[in-house]
Amino acid sequence: MASPPSTSPAPQHRPNTAFRALRGHLSPGEFAAAVRRSAREIGEQVSCDARYIGRVESGEIRCPNYAYERVFLHMFPGCSLTDMGFAPREAVRGRAARTRRAHADERAPLQSPTRRNDSTHSPHPPFTIRSDSPGFTAFLNCPEYDEESDVLRRAFMTGGPAALATTSLGGTAPSARAAHPAPPAVPAHAHVGDAEAGAVEDAVRRIRLLDDRHGGTRLYRRAIGSLQAAYGMLDAGTHRQSITDRLHAGAGELAISVGWLAHDSGRYSDARSHYGEALATARVAQDPALEAHAFCNTAFLARDAGRPREAVRAAQAGRQAAESLGSHHLLSLLALREAGGWSGLGDRAGCQQALARARRLFGKGTRENDPEWMTFFGEAELEGLEAQCWSALGMWDRAAEHAARAVQLQDPHFTRNRALFTAELAGDLAALGQAEEAAAAGSQALDFLGRVQSTRISAMLEAAAERLTAFRGEPAVAAFLHRRAATV
Repeated sequence: MASPPSTSPAPQHRPNTAFRALRGHLSPGEFAAAVRRSAREIGEQVSCDARYIGRVESGEIRCPNYAYERVFLHMFPGCSLTDMGFAPREAVRGRAARTRRAHADERAPLQSPTRRNDSTHSPHPPFTIRSDSPGFTAFLNCPEYDEESDVLRRAFMTGGPAALATTSLGGTAPSARAAHPAPPAVPAHAHVGDAEAGAVEDAVRRIRLLDDRHGGTRLYRRAIGSLQAAYGMLDAGTHRQSITDRLHAGAGELAISVGWLAHDSGRYSDARSHYGEALATARVAQDPALEAHAFCNTAFLARDAGRPREAVRAAQAGRQAAESLGSHHLLSLLALREAGGWSGLGDRAGCQQALARARRLFGKGTRENDPEWMTFFGEAELEGLEAQCWSALGMWDRAAEHAARAVQLQDPHFTRNRALFTAELAGDLAALGQAEEAAAAGSQALDFLGRVQSTRISAMLEAAAERLTAFRGEPAVAAFLHRRAATV
């Protein structure tokens, strides 16, 4: 016999649109990453994610705990919890909550339950089309929402797609540096068409080009604005499915590119968030190529973040998504990502099997349908990634052998990768006790660091330097250690 339906009323939550306004153009995942970074700035540790942000915005969380309170007050100086749309703490705690709930509901900000065409009654400020919305201007107080993101947003709103692709990554217009630029006059609804989709695609290509030359550290803050604008266009909607498909693919690839910049600059939590957003976009759009790319980068991140089993699983999931795409090189790279995971687990047999599969697939050559983003993947990358596998397994002689090949084979165009593989070689030689050769390679890697800013490469050189401290009596080693210390 079925149980009678419950007569207890479901809890009613008032959406917290004041807090939603503070989020601005950021996705819930991006905003959660900003919260975590702000927490670290003041010595707090919170496990904020997109789900938590959703619970706050839905009104389910009426008042944050003390840790989150300190973080939010740090992010938005001058704002109280009430200004952020939260109920007073005494209204939601213990006995006081039961006696004051009705009054607390009355004090909560009044919100419209439905979206209307009139922007003044929208439950969420129209972030995708108005850069002077209350939420947009309020969020400028957030430390993670820097001046260049403001520039990006205004460039997209007022300058069109060319500004999106170039202003955010190649510099900023002089007027954009004004302390209080005048809000642009924009229509109530932005038109998104071929030009805008093309701008997103161009932004992806430009980020990849600049990353190849300069590394991720100096580019990340600029590029994140492009990503926010791209998802803003998706929010604005289009009238043609072909444009929607291009925007999904472009925004997803942009999320991966921005995630990679975060990865390369040591912002692992941010990178994970961006890759997750790309994967969600791929699933929504039913785009296996984008899904394979997202899993590929997720596997690489998991390896570097010390989660090797996750790296294996992500690489295998990427292989499954890529099987129908007909790209041998993509499958080869995914096999290398899997090998990296096995090496992190100390599983030499699993690593060797994945490496053999990677070489076999790579040997089948390029195809016309190889993804555009794989231009970096050549024999040098194959050698370099194999070197990293042997290094993780502690087999330094084989690691040094493959790293030396990677350095020799690397196309000069890929400046960052030349620095990366040279730093890898320095570490491997140092582990072998070949101090003079290691110092020479380390010095060569340092030569690149004026043009390349990569936290990963700096960390590799630091590891090499630590291994060489026992040989500091040798002149070449002493020179390298002194020079590296001067760059820290």
